Amino acid sequence: MRLLVMLIIFVFLNAEPITPIPLNIKYDKEKAKLGKLLFFDPNFSRDKKISCASCHSPEFYGADNKQFSIGVYGQVDKPMNSPTVYNAVFNCWQFWNGRAKTLQQQAMMANHDKLEMDMDNKTLEDRVNSNNLYKKMFFKIYGKNYITADMVYDAIAEFEKTLITPNSKFDRYLRGDKAALNDKEKKGYFLFKSYGCITCHNGVNIGGNSFQKIGIFIDKIDIPRGRDRYEVTKNKNDKYVYKVPTLRNIDKTAPYFHNGSVKSLKKAIYLMGKWNLGIEIPNKDIDYIYLFLKTLTGKQPKSLDEN
Repeated sequence: MRLLVMLIIFVFLNAEPITPIPLNIKYDKEKAKLGKLLFFDPNFSRDKKISCASCHSPEFYGADNKQFSIGVYGQVDKPMNSPTVYNAVFNCWQFWNGRAKTLQQQAMMANHDKLEMDMDNKTLEDRVNSNNLYKKMFFKIYGKNYITADMVYDAIAEFEKTLITPNSKFDRYLRGDKAALNDKEKKGYFLFKSYGCITCHNGVNIGGNSFQKIGIFIDKIDIPRGRDRYEVTKNKNDKYVYKVPTLRNIDKTAPYFHNGSVKSLKKAIYLMGKWNLGIEIPNKDIDYIYLFLKTLTGKQPKSLDEN
Protein backbone atom coordinates (compact mmCIF):
# COMPACT_ATOMS: atom_id res chain seq x y z
CA MET A 1 0.00 0.00 0.00
CA ARG A 2 2.74 2.42 0.96
CA LEU A 3 4.55 1.72 -2.35
CA LEU A 4 1.37 2.48 -4.28
CA VAL A 5 0.93 5.75 -2.41
CA MET A 6 4.54 6.73 -3.19
CA LEU A 7 3.99 6.00 -6.87
CA ILE A 8 0.84 8.11 -6.97
CA ILE A 9 2.62 10.94 -5.15
CA PHE A 10 5.41 10.87 -7.75
CA VAL A 11 2.86 11.17 -10.55
CA PHE A 12 0.95 13.99 -8.83
CA LEU A 13 4.11 15.95 -8.01
CA ASN A 14 4.75 16.17 -11.72
CA ALA A 15 1.19 16.94 -12.77
CA GLU A 16 -1.68 19.19 -11.66
CA PRO A 17 -4.30 16.91 -10.11
CA ILE A 18 -6.72 19.69 -9.08
CA THR A 19 -8.80 21.76 -11.46
CA PRO A 20 -10.45 25.09 -10.60
CA ILE A 21 -14.17 25.36 -10.02
CA PRO A 22 -15.77 26.80 -13.17
CA LEU A 23 -16.81 30.43 -12.87
CA ASN A 24 -20.29 29.55 -14.14
CA ILE A 25 -22.34 26.42 -14.54
CA LYS A 26 -25.29 25.68 -16.82
CA TYR A 27 -28.64 25.41 -15.12
CA ASP A 28 -32.32 26.22 -15.62
CA LYS A 29 -32.75 29.62 -13.93
CA GLU A 30 -36.52 29.44 -13.48
CA LYS A 31 -36.33 25.94 -12.03
CA ALA A 32 -33.46 26.92 -9.73
CA LYS A 33 -35.43 29.95 -8.53
CA LEU A 34 -38.28 27.62 -7.58
CA GLY A 35 -35.85 25.17 -6.00
CA LYS A 36 -34.41 27.96 -3.89
CA LEU A 37 -37.84 28.71 -2.39
CA LEU A 38 -38.31 25.02 -1.61
CA PHE A 39 -34.81 24.70 -0.14
CA PHE A 40 -35.51 27.36 2.48
CA ASP A 41 -39.15 26.37 3.17
CA PRO A 42 -39.66 24.47 6.47
CA ASN A 43 -43.22 23.44 5.51
CA PHE A 44 -41.86 20.34 3.81
CA SER A 45 -40.76 18.70 7.05
CA ARG A 46 -43.16 16.81 9.33
CA ASP A 47 -43.22 19.45 12.10
CA LYS A 48 -42.87 22.35 9.64
CA LYS A 49 -39.74 23.59 11.39
CA ILE A 50 -36.86 22.04 9.41
CA SER A 51 -35.83 23.11 5.92
CA CYS A 52 -32.92 21.91 3.79
CA ALA A 53 -31.13 25.07 4.89
CA SER A 54 -31.43 24.09 8.56
CA CYS A 55 -28.59 21.59 8.09
CA HIS A 56 -27.03 23.20 4.99
CA SER A 57 -26.86 26.87 5.85
CA PRO A 58 -25.16 29.55 3.73
CA GLU A 59 -23.89 31.00 7.01
CA PHE A 60 -21.69 27.92 7.42
CA TYR A 61 -20.85 27.33 3.76
CA GLY A 62 -23.51 24.70 3.22
CA ALA A 63 -23.03 22.88 6.54
CA ASP A 64 -24.28 23.75 10.04
CA ASN A 65 -21.20 23.80 12.33
CA LYS A 66 -22.74 21.15 14.61
CA GLN A 67 -21.39 17.67 15.28
CA PHE A 68 -24.89 16.34 14.62
CA SER A 69 -27.72 18.28 13.03
CA ILE A 70 -31.10 18.78 14.67
CA GLY A 71 -34.01 17.25 12.78
CA VAL A 72 -37.79 17.26 13.21
CA TYR A 73 -39.20 17.48 16.73
CA GLY A 74 -35.75 18.38 18.05
CA GLN A 75 -34.26 14.97 17.32
CA VAL A 76 -30.49 14.73 17.15
CA ASP A 77 -29.56 13.34 13.74
CA LYS A 78 -26.90 10.85 14.84
CA PRO A 79 -24.51 9.23 13.97
CA MET A 80 -23.33 11.23 10.94
CA ASN A 81 -22.13 14.80 10.55
CA SER A 82 -23.95 16.81 7.85
CA PRO A 83 -21.62 17.32 4.89
CA THR A 84 -21.67 20.63 3.04
CA VAL A 85 -24.07 20.93 0.12
CA TYR A 86 -21.80 23.51 -1.52
CA ASN A 87 -20.19 22.13 -4.68
CA ALA A 88 -22.07 18.83 -4.17
CA VAL A 89 -22.83 18.93 -7.90
CA PHE A 90 -19.19 17.91 -8.44
CA ASN A 91 -19.44 14.82 -6.20
CA CYS A 92 -19.73 11.42 -7.84
CA TRP A 93 -21.98 10.28 -4.97
CA GLN A 94 -23.94 11.94 -2.17
CA PHE A 95 -23.95 11.21 1.60
CA TRP A 96 -20.91 9.87 3.44
CA ASN A 97 -21.61 6.32 2.26
CA GLY A 98 -22.59 7.27 -1.29
CA ARG A 99 -26.09 5.81 -1.04
CA ALA A 100 -27.41 8.50 -3.41
CA LYS A 101 -26.03 8.85 -6.91
CA THR A 102 -27.75 12.14 -7.74
CA LEU A 103 -28.77 15.37 -6.04
CA GLN A 104 -32.44 14.43 -6.64
CA GLN A 105 -32.00 11.14 -4.79
CA GLN A 106 -30.20 12.93 -1.97
CA ALA A 107 -33.04 15.44 -1.61
CA MET A 108 -35.63 12.65 -1.54
CA MET A 109 -33.74 10.53 1.00
CA ALA A 110 -33.19 13.48 3.34
CA ASN A 111 -36.86 14.41 3.06
CA HIS A 112 -37.92 10.86 3.98
CA ASP A 113 -35.37 10.29 6.76
CA LYS A 114 -37.12 9.91 10.14
CA LEU A 115 -34.42 11.92 11.94
CA GLU A 116 -34.21 14.68 9.36
CA MET A 117 -37.52 15.77 7.78
CA ASP A 118 -39.65 12.62 8.27
CA MET A 119 -41.89 13.20 5.27
CA ASP A 120 -43.51 10.90 2.72
CA ASN A 121 -44.37 11.70 -0.87
CA LYS A 122 -48.15 11.89 -0.24
CA THR A 123 -47.84 14.45 2.58
CA LEU A 124 -45.27 16.42 0.59
CA GLU A 125 -47.56 16.56 -2.44
CA ASP A 126 -50.58 17.57 -0.31
CA ARG A 127 -48.68 20.50 1.16
CA VAL A 128 -47.08 21.78 -2.03
CA ASN A 129 -50.32 21.48 -4.02
CA SER A 130 -52.16 23.56 -1.42
CA ASN A 131 -49.85 26.52 -2.07
CA ASN A 132 -51.06 28.76 -4.93
CA LEU A 133 -47.65 30.36 -5.52
CA TYR A 134 -46.01 26.98 -5.94
CA LYS A 135 -48.89 25.80 -8.18
CA LYS A 136 -48.27 28.72 -10.54
CA MET A 137 -44.48 28.34 -10.54
CA PHE A 138 -44.54 24.57 -11.10
CA PHE A 139 -47.10 24.90 -13.91
CA LYS A 140 -44.95 27.49 -15.65
CA ILE A 141 -41.91 25.18 -15.56
CA TYR A 142 -43.35 21.67 -15.81
CA GLY A 143 -46.71 22.37 -17.52
CA LYS A 144 -48.58 20.18 -15.03
CA ASN A 145 -51.53 21.06 -12.79
CA TYR A 146 -50.57 18.49 -10.16
CA ILE A 147 -47.15 18.77 -8.47
CA THR A 148 -45.47 15.44 -7.80
CA ALA A 149 -42.79 14.78 -5.18
CA ASP A 150 -40.30 14.00 -7.95
CA MET A 151 -40.85 17.48 -9.38
CA VAL A 152 -40.09 18.98 -5.95
CA TYR A 153 -36.80 17.02 -5.64
CA ASP A 154 -35.91 17.92 -9.22
CA ALA A 155 -36.34 21.65 -8.55
CA ILE A 156 -34.34 21.50 -5.30
CA ALA A 157 -31.52 19.66 -7.13
CA GLU A 158 -31.50 22.36 -9.81
CA PHE A 159 -30.97 25.01 -7.13
CA GLU A 160 -28.24 22.92 -5.50
CA LYS A 161 -26.39 22.89 -8.83
CA THR A 162 -25.96 26.64 -8.41
CA LEU A 163 -24.28 26.34 -5.00
CA ILE A 164 -20.75 26.51 -6.34
CA THR A 165 -17.97 28.58 -4.78
CA PRO A 166 -15.53 29.66 -7.50
CA ASN A 167 -12.61 32.07 -7.40
CA SER A 168 -10.83 30.91 -4.28
CA LYS A 169 -7.22 32.07 -3.98
CA PHE A 170 -6.12 28.61 -5.05
CA ASP A 171 -8.41 28.61 -8.10
CA ARG A 172 -6.95 31.92 -9.19
CA TYR A 173 -3.48 30.40 -8.74
CA LEU A 174 -4.46 27.43 -10.90
CA ARG A 175 -5.71 29.82 -13.57
CA GLY A 176 -2.29 31.39 -13.83
CA ASP A 177 -2.21 34.11 -11.18
CA LYS A 178 0.91 32.85 -9.41
CA ALA A 179 0.82 35.80 -7.00
CA ALA A 180 -2.54 34.63 -5.63
CA LEU A 181 -0.69 32.40 -3.15
CA ASN A 182 2.13 33.57 -0.92
CA ASP A 183 5.26 31.49 -0.36
CA LYS A 184 3.93 29.79 2.78
CA GLU A 185 0.70 28.78 1.03
CA LYS A 186 2.66 27.44 -1.94
CA LYS A 187 4.85 25.43 0.40
CA GLY A 188 1.71 24.10 2.04
CA TYR A 189 0.44 22.88 -1.33
CA PHE A 190 3.80 21.24 -2.06
CA LEU A 191 3.67 19.43 1.30
CA PHE A 192 0.01 18.49 0.69
CA LYS A 193 1.15 16.68 -2.43
CA SER A 194 4.42 15.38 -1.01
CA TYR A 195 2.84 13.71 2.02
CA GLY A 196 0.22 12.07 -0.19
CA CYS A 197 -2.96 13.95 0.85
CA ILE A 198 -3.45 14.48 -2.88
CA THR A 199 -3.92 10.75 -3.52
CA CYS A 200 -7.49 11.01 -2.18
CA HIS A 201 -8.18 14.74 -2.33
CA ASN A 202 -7.97 15.67 -6.00
CA GLY A 203 -10.19 16.71 -8.89
CA VAL A 204 -12.37 19.80 -9.08
CA ASN A 205 -13.89 19.22 -5.65
CA ILE A 206 -10.62 18.05 -4.05
CA GLY A 207 -12.55 14.99 -2.88
CA GLY A 208 -16.01 13.58 -3.50
CA ASN A 209 -14.80 11.30 -6.28
CA SER A 210 -13.68 8.17 -4.40
CA PHE A 211 -14.19 6.10 -1.27
CA GLN A 212 -11.51 5.40 1.31
CA LYS A 213 -11.19 3.53 4.56
CA ILE A 214 -10.45 5.67 7.58
CA GLY A 215 -7.49 4.27 9.50
CA ILE A 216 -5.57 2.45 6.75
CA PHE A 217 -2.30 2.44 8.66
CA ILE A 218 -3.51 1.68 12.19
CA ASP A 219 -4.62 -1.64 13.64
CA LYS A 220 -7.60 -0.32 15.55
CA ILE A 221 -9.49 2.93 15.23
CA ASP A 222 -11.24 4.32 18.29
CA ILE A 223 -14.08 6.08 16.51
CA PRO A 224 -17.70 4.93 15.88
CA ARG A 225 -18.34 3.54 12.40
CA GLY A 226 -21.70 5.16 11.76
CA ARG A 227 -23.31 4.67 8.35
CA ASP A 228 -20.36 3.56 6.24
CA ARG A 229 -20.12 2.13 2.73
CA TYR A 230 -20.93 -1.34 4.12
CA GLU A 231 -24.55 -0.19 4.51
CA VAL A 232 -24.74 0.12 0.71
CA THR A 233 -22.58 -2.77 -0.53
CA LYS A 234 -22.77 -5.33 2.34
CA ASN A 235 -19.12 -6.03 1.56
CA LYS A 236 -17.23 -6.58 4.84
CA ASN A 237 -14.23 -4.76 3.35
CA ASP A 238 -16.36 -1.60 3.21
CA LYS A 239 -16.64 -1.22 6.97
CA TYR A 240 -15.15 2.15 8.00
CA VAL A 241 -15.14 3.15 4.31
CA TYR A 242 -16.59 6.58 3.46
CA LYS A 243 -16.74 8.96 0.55
CA VAL A 244 -13.63 11.15 0.62
CA PRO A 245 -14.99 14.55 1.65
CA THR A 246 -14.40 17.70 -0.36
CA LEU A 247 -11.77 20.08 0.97
CA ARG A 248 -13.43 23.07 -0.71
CA ASN A 249 -14.17 25.74 1.97
CA ILE A 250 -12.83 23.31 4.57
CA ASP A 251 -11.79 26.13 6.89
CA LYS A 252 -15.49 27.15 7.12
CA THR A 253 -17.11 23.74 7.62
CA ALA A 254 -15.92 22.41 10.98
CA PRO A 255 -16.34 20.01 12.70
CA TYR A 256 -14.62 17.28 10.69
CA PHE A 257 -14.78 13.55 9.89
CA HIS A 258 -17.87 11.43 9.31
CA ASN A 259 -19.03 11.80 12.90
CA GLY A 260 -17.98 15.42 13.39
CA SER A 261 -15.69 14.40 16.25
CA VAL A 262 -12.76 16.65 15.31
CA LYS A 263 -13.20 20.38 15.90
CA SER A 264 -9.81 21.62 14.71
CA LEU A 265 -8.60 21.56 11.11
CA LYS A 266 -5.00 21.19 12.25
CA LYS A 267 -5.93 18.14 14.33
CA ALA A 268 -7.76 16.69 11.32
CA ILE A 269 -4.58 17.09 9.25
CA TYR A 270 -2.53 15.39 11.97
CA LEU A 271 -4.94 12.46 12.34
CA MET A 272 -5.26 11.89 8.60
CA GLY A 273 -1.49 11.83 8.33
CA LYS A 274 -1.22 9.28 11.13
CA TRP A 275 -4.24 7.14 10.29
CA ASN A 276 -4.31 7.19 6.49
CA LEU A 277 -0.75 8.00 5.42
CA GLY A 278 1.16 6.30 8.23
CA ILE A 279 3.09 9.52 8.90
CA GLU A 280 3.49 11.74 11.96
CA ILE A 281 3.40 15.09 10.16
CA PRO A 282 5.52 17.65 12.08
CA ASN A 283 3.64 20.63 13.52
CA LYS A 284 5.52 23.12 11.33
CA ASP A 285 4.40 21.23 8.22
CA ILE A 286 0.83 20.98 9.53
CA ASP A 287 0.92 24.77 9.83
CA TYR A 288 1.91 25.12 6.17
CA ILE A 289 -0.75 22.65 4.98
CA TYR A 290 -3.32 24.48 7.10
CA LEU A 291 -2.42 27.76 5.38
CA PHE A 292 -2.84 26.08 2.00
CA LEU A 293 -6.24 24.64 2.93
CA LYS A 294 -7.45 28.11 3.90
CA THR A 295 -6.85 29.21 0.30
CA LEU A 296 -9.63 26.83 -0.80
CA THR A 297 -12.36 29.14 0.50
CA GLY A 298 -14.31 30.43 -2.49
CA LYS A 299 -16.94 33.08 -3.08
CA GLN A 300 -20.45 32.52 -1.78
CA PRO A 301 -22.78 31.25 -4.56
CA LYS A 302 -24.19 34.07 -6.68
CA SER A 303 -27.63 32.45 -6.71
CA LEU A 304 -28.10 33.24 -3.02
CA ASP A 305 -28.30 36.95 -3.85
CA GLU A 306 -30.55 36.57 -6.88
CA ASN A 307 -34.31 37.08 -6.71
